[in-house]
Amino acid sequence: MSDTPREHPTDHADIGVFGGSGFYSFLDDVTEVEVDTPYGRPSAPLHLGSVGERRIAFLARHGTNHQFPPHRINYRANLWAMRHLGVKRIFAPCASGSLQPHIHPGEFVVPDQFVDRTSGRADTFFEGPTANHVSMADPYCPELSAVALRAGRDQGITMHEGGTVVVIQGPRFSTRSESRWFRQAGWEVINMTQYPEAALARELGLCYTSVALITDYDTGVEGEDGVEPVTQEEIFAFFDANLEKVRGLLFDAIGRVPDEIGCRCSEGPNGIDPEPPPAPEP
Repeated sequence: MSDTPREHPTDHADIGVFGGSGFYSFLDDVTEVEVDTPYGRPSAPLHLGSVGERRIAFLARHGTNHQFPPHRINYRANLWAMRHLGVKRIFAPCASGSLQPHIHPGEFVVPDQFVDRTSGRADTFFEGPTANHVSMADPYCPELSAVALRAGRDQGITMHEGGTVVVIQGPRFSTRSESRWFRQAGWEVINMTQYPEAALARELGLCYTSVALITDYDTGVEGEDGVEPVTQEEIFAFFDANLEKVRGLLFDAIGRVPDEIGCRCSEGPNGIDPEPPPAPEP
């Protein structure tokens, strides 16, 4: 296994995954790659490896040591680095809370919509001089979502097809009133990282889907089953305990991705490529 950093990578990957060391540690022929972008450094070095015949790029969105809270992640650099390596499709596993009593911890949701409740995040590549109004009517790739759903169900995992994830600013959790409001709106899942990640992927014409592991009930569902408000430690422990399930689902899904792209995600940027910002004066 090779683990040599490279400053000027010539490596190529077809599929990207946002995840931590637990995902890439069992890949074949792993190479650590440093990528500079016009938006700064990504959260961590990327790790390129193989799953069967597919070349995969993994990136720890929160950093190697989980040092970046959700509102401090350099989402633009992360997505730009993926595209720089040739990635056209991205799976984005994440820990999420359930807002509805029928969606239980240990199950997965593959959302088809999001609601942005964040603020102040750098959330577009199109800051001028070219304006580009990208449609986000359907923010997740239907082809990748279908692949993830089939992979999970074939493994006997309870998979919820579709649903809305409300993305909060973090790093704090919701108040009871906020959580009840989200639940009463009919939204299914709560998370801190799906925005602007999904929107930036669309601006680059990348296919993107989320695979949300439900780690807990949010506080607005507390009265349903006497669930106590969750802690950070409990979420981390639950995700770690289910890491093999997440990894198995992803690796199975990656093997099912068709060679030819059959969706229209690449049309998202309206044929306009983002212009990177000018380099700073020396």
